[in-house]
Amino acid sequence: MKATAQDLKRYLGVKLMKKALVVFSGGMDSTVALYDAIEKYEDVETITFNYGSKHNDAEYAYALKTCGKLGVKNTRIDLDFINQYFQSDLLKSGGDIPEGHYEEETMKATVVPFRNGIMLSIAAGLAESGEAQTLVLGNHYGDHAIYPDCRAEFIDPMARAIKAGTYAEIELDSPFCKMTKTDIAKRGAELNVDFSLTWSCYKGGEVQCGRCSTCFERREAFYDAGISDPTDYLDKTDFEILREEYNK
Repeated sequence: MKATAQDLKRYLGVKLMKKALVVFSGGMDSTVALYDAIEKYEDVETITFNYGSKHNDAEYAYALKTCGKLGVKNTRIDLDFINQYFQSDLLKSGGDIPEGHYEEETMKATVVPFRNGIMLSIAAGLAESGEAQTLVLGNHYGDHAIYPDCRAEFIDPMARAIKAGTYAEIELDSPFCKMTKTDIAKRGAELNVDFSLTWSCYKGGEVQCGRCSTCFERREAFYDAGISDPTDYLDKTDFEILREEYNK
């Protein structure tokens, strides 16, 4: 595969002379994406969406802590209509969050219809208004089977639409589109990400539950990457025991 100018600059340790806007929830993936963007781009800001998920408030508290630590500006956009009109167990208006493996059978109920499409459309407008040239999204390969708007089949045409629909021809950078959650954990370790300032648990609350599908996926990523997990979980069951329990 032919190396791009961006690949060459990253190899040489030279930042791109661009401004980037990172879609930033405060979760594990978007936090690593933020650190990755800071390494690549000269000027970085973040945008967070409050769409009424059960874990929005917990995530946002961590997002603000990370932005404060890194000295990055954050803009929060409220999307109350999603919680009011959309159907998803991820939302406060929905049912219970499933536990166990991050599988289609259990996790399809947590899909928020076209969430990334809505967020990227708004983020593209904010990016152009703020004279950014790049949008960064932390979706990853492991999401593809479950969330339609995380797949390359969606991201690629969306990237073309954003570029075609903005005067600045804004680019969409999806650095983890072909990576697993374990890969992201490893990349975060390389970037010295403070994972203790990230939130994954879909149930919300004050402490991450440790048993819901997203907590399981988070714990599995750290375990398989051989990285110490700094997270305080409500359920402190050793992960090997938990995985054996879920595999039965």
